[in-house]
Amino acid sequence: MAKLQLQDIQQRDEHWAVVDLVGKGRPMRSVPIPNWVKAALNDWTNDALILDGRLFRCVSRTGSVWGTGITEKVVWHIVRRYASMVGVSRLAPHDCRRTCARLCHAAGVELEQIQFLLGHMSVETTEWYLGCEQRLCNTVNDRIGLEAQAAGLFR
Repeated sequence: MAKLQLQDIQQRDEHWAVVDLVGKGRPMRSVPIPNWVKAALNDWTNDALILDGRLFRCVSRTGSVWGTGITEKVVWHIVRRYASMVGVSRLAPHDCRRTCARLCHAAGVELEQIQFLLGHMSVETTEWYLGCEQRLCNTVNDRIGLEAQAAGLFR
């Protein structure tokens, strides 16, 4: 994300996304951006007068934007600083991806969509990432709503 360009953010299917990201193994994908994130990016680009090029730039102590971009090290320093402020003392880069995946899963997002979001080639990788385990009590097929129809079949 440190090298994210303003033109990398485009609308696709009536939703904003970071488009044409190249991941490990060179697969290309697009990552959707929540509306609240896009609004924050709009505020930043308007306030910083960024019209093109790299989205994230250095800001001096006086508040003026300078330079053409930041490095991944700068991003990591900022993430670690804010993690420390909320009481997270140990943090690795993949912890952020795993947390995003687990929050999506807890919110009921389909496993396939989480797989696309993370750019995993295999759904098994996503399952491993989430620490998925099959639950035999209150299973997913208990909730598909066929009980009443099925009851009439067996009378």
